[in-house]
Amino acid sequence: MIRSAAALAAALLAGFIVVPLGALLFHIGPAAFIEALALPGARTALRLSFATTFCSLALALALGTPLAFILARTPFPGRRLLDAAVDLPIVLPPAVAGLALLLAFGREGLFGPLLQVAGIRLPFTTAAVVMAQTFVASPFYVRAARSGFATVDRSLEAASATLGMGPLRTFAYVTVPLAAPALIGGAVLAWARALGEFGATLMFAGNLSGVSQTAPLAVYLDLEGGDVTSATALSIVLIAFSFVVVVAVRAAERR
Repeated sequence: MIRSAAALAAALLAGFIVVPLGALLFHIGPAAFIEALALPGARTALRLSFATTFCSLALALALGTPLAFILARTPFPGRRLLDAAVDLPIVLPPAVAGLALLLAFGREGLFGPLLQVAGIRLPFTTAAVVMAQTFVASPFYVRAARSGFATVDRSLEAASATLGMGPLRTFAYVTVPLAAPALIGGAVLAWARALGEFGATLMFAGNLSGVSQTAPLAVYLDLEGGDVTSATALSIVLIAFSFVVVVAVRAAERR
């Protein structure tokens, strides 16, 4: 009886997840799918999405790796508070994240006057898209990298030091390879989160075609305009890449 009830509950939840995805996949045929993706607006949105997400991923890797290592290895006053602050964008509503970026880097924001003196305008630009994606996605990488660095056997690092390798070479040739599954998994998750970012981008970067209109924003605009076919085609592309991400993360976890 208990097993039957558990199986029924599991089937209901699985169906609730799978059925809407299947509805998207079977809503349009292959010809309509190709035709919709051939539209200039769809191609532009996809190109912008991939360009900005790879930029935001590069920033997350470059800045998040040392931060994750410090959080995992270096005790200092306020470390737990910083740790919590880094994780905060994961649970923060996207619209709140966008407003926070706007109030920090907008024309009337905290750093607005300094940016204006330097001749830099960030809101409603492609750079704003990258910033929004980095803000919401980098914590996924930092969180995974922090766990990866924390699980590395330090005796192996000590052995490397006794063999004459300096701290940087030990980090590059011992620590990073041992933590690689966590680093790869976190990077893939961060890229996927950046690819699906919507709210913070809309608030901070707007929805300008060719400038800040990423694929998720194009889906919203097409749906608002009644073009369900184009919205569905772009959604299928995003689902396909999300599926690849899930498979890659599972492979990294098994590794």
